[in-house]
Amino acid sequence: MELLDYTLGEILEKWAYETPDKEFMVYPDRNLRFTYRQFNERVNNLAKGMLYIGVKPGDKVGVWAKNVPDWTTFMFATAKIGAVLVTINTSYKSAELEYLLKNADINTLCLADGYRDSDFVKMVFELIPEIKEHARGNLICEKFPELKNIVFIGPEKHRGMYNTAELILLGNHVDDIEIESASKLIKCHDVVNMQYTSGTTGFPKGVMLSHHNIINNGYATGENMRFTSNEKVLICVPLFHCFGCVLAVCAIITHGATAVFNEEFDPLLVLASVEKERCTALYGVPTMFIAELNHPMFEMFDLSSLRTGIMAGAPCPIEVMNQVMDKMNMKDIIIVYGLTETSPGMTATRAHNSPEVRSTTVGFEYPNVEVKLVNPETGEECGVEEQGEICCRGYNVMKGYYNNPEATKNAIDSDGWLHSGDLGLKTNDGFYRITGRIKDMIIRGGENVYPREIENFLYRMPQIETVEVAGIPSTKYGEEVAAFIRINKGKSLTEEEVIDFCRGKIARYKTPKYVFFIDEFPMTASGKIQKYKLSKLGIELCEKKGITVK
Repeated sequence: MELLDYTLGEILEKWAYETPDKEFMVYPDRNLRFTYRQFNERVNNLAKGMLYIGVKPGDKVGVWAKNVPDWTTFMFATAKIGAVLVTINTSYKSAELEYLLKNADINTLCLADGYRDSDFVKMVFELIPEIKEHARGNLICEKFPELKNIVFIGPEKHRGMYNTAELILLGNHVDDIEIESASKLIKCHDVVNMQYTSGTTGFPKGVMLSHHNIINNGYATGENMRFTSNEKVLICVPLFHCFGCVLAVCAIITHGATAVFNEEFDPLLVLASVEKERCTALYGVPTMFIAELNHPMFEMFDLSSLRTGIMAGAPCPIEVMNQVMDKMNMKDIIIVYGLTETSPGMTATRAHNSPEVRSTTVGFEYPNVEVKLVNPETGEECGVEEQGEICCRGYNVMKGYYNNPEATKNAIDSDGWLHSGDLGLKTNDGFYRITGRIKDMIIRGGENVYPREIENFLYRMPQIETVEVAGIPSTKYGEEVAAFIRINKGKSLTEEEVIDFCRGKIARYKTPKYVFFIDEFPMTASGKIQKYKLSKLGIELCEKKGITVK
């Protein structure tokens, strides 16, 4: 596959010129539709508005919102003027927002009203009270010296903030030549996007991604699913994550296809949107697909238009994969594995792979990407079926962590290999299988225990819908193995049955000492389960049972 040298702005301009009347963006629940030409015009007007308020090439523009229509407008508008879009997790609270504003040197913060129980506007006013004291565009804030502008994404007006309608109007005062001049200075290897790692452990780090990184990763992802310009892709995963803004939006824009958006995930809205727009592709983490399949109104919807999509973010039980392929008609669905640091796709299954391969492996290398496994202790390359750390090299590797050369050096070695921190092996058939994460590894009595191995084993029990394994402190062994299980509806399961299922089939030190049945897992907004929170939950559940742990 030949690599593309477009910038995001150039590829949007290409389709606005070649297929101006083709729909680019659709929101089915409000019948909002933009053709490529209409969307490009809105992007240009917003970009000019940002130039008017002083946003310059290299400035960081944070977007803190659900999948609202103008999220994507800001993505392309910043790209056209050489600014850097910083995606902000919608689950962030004040302390996390404060950290990101400082760490990313945000110049302009764009926010919507809120998400679930979080009032973004209230949090911003509490964190930055100076907003009410200074004229718009002239913010002076001691805590955030780089911050100059606050923009509300929507029609409402808030003191000290611009809104998107005003920005677009202000853009009318800027000559088109200004945006054209700015665009000519942008190179495909410039940083266009900064995403903060999910923060499942430690402080989040700003991953710097270029036009080249995300456009080519999006294009390769679409090729892996046999995309054409006729695709209508339903996006219900968050845009602030690579899953949404790269695997979805960049796969769509590189193929001249159509994006169908849901503002946030709701299984009923997903099913209705697929039927209404005759979507051909659907993305999600396994829990999303499970929610759709198990919805009481599932059978009412016509999903025959579906063909492909992506399941990522967590291992997929084979039963779920089979149901998605059969009941949802997604015969060509693929699994994608990667990291924010790899833009994010590193490996993927392909449409022709068997359901078993698609549920038990993460496929093989993306085009133009190298993958290898190394012994974490010796650095030597591993053989077939030998467990090691997954490393990646290619166009998709990030430019580095923002203002963190030490962390960048620790992640990318002198030969350009990105060390993922994930453990895996390569099968005799050439497929990669994830076995765990180095930081998630449990050490029990000197024995290394890899949670993914135990999880995959326990998925053989038909009563289990979801299982996650984490370590619980132990005075005697250092750590003990704990299994956190969500039971399939209509099924029953006991702790004794789980332990008995393991007995004699996996090593004793791998057998869970603790089995907890829970309804919900602590997750990041991008759908990743937070292991460290499970460990804390396990300690609390042990104490409720009168069990003392260290």
